[in-house]
Amino acid sequence: MKSKVQSPKSKVEGRRSKVQSPTSSVKSTTEARKFKVRSAKSKIHTNELAIIALGANLEESKGNVLKAIERLREFSDAPLLISSLWNMAPVDCPPGSPMFVNAIVGLVPRQAETPESLLAKLKRLEKEFGRTPKKTLNEPRTLDLDLIAFGNERRHSPELILPHPRAHQRRFVLAPLSEIAAGFVLPGQKRTVAELLAQLPKDNSVRKILV
Repeated sequence: MKSKVQSPKSKVEGRRSKVQSPTSSVKSTTEARKFKVRSAKSKIHTNELAIIALGANLEESKGNVLKAIERLREFSDAPLLISSLWNMAPVDCPPGSPMFVNAIVGLVPRQAETPESLLAKLKRLEKEFGRTPKKTLNEPRTLDLDLIAFGNERRHSPELILPHPRAHQRRFVLAPLSEIAAGFVLPGQKRTVAELLAQLPKDNSVRKILV
């Protein structure tokens, strides 16, 4: 049976802010506004939703994540589902790596969008925010955009694996995702996001960020 998640059909609270260039040194108006979890009353099937994980731990991490969320609106056919921002410790990163700012966005892909075409857009967006080819595995980054799931699509290529192979084990994915789609079942999993999160070891270092 297809699991159901909250729909992004509800009205987004608050005014949309004008997004400044990622390279601007001026504080984004997006960062200043009250950012609330977006969810909705009606239901959609999981095969209508793409899940994107955002993370940054270099330069203006919080500002970059907030600006990137605004840009992701361009890729969706409906209002975004948006989690809180979370501060989390690096996982499998070089020693001394800064803490991450993480979030999750759920969007409804536009007509004719494919996992590959959406991934290409995410990669271009990363570059706009100063992301450069990595020299070290999991090194600090200005912006990281991971395509976690694209409906029920499956992929296994050097460029893209869907669903993300470690999403069901990662608190930085499951904690924010549980805010917007606790009942979501990742393709290939039998447990909901909320159930997967409850199975993880407790981590007292994780905290939400006030925006």
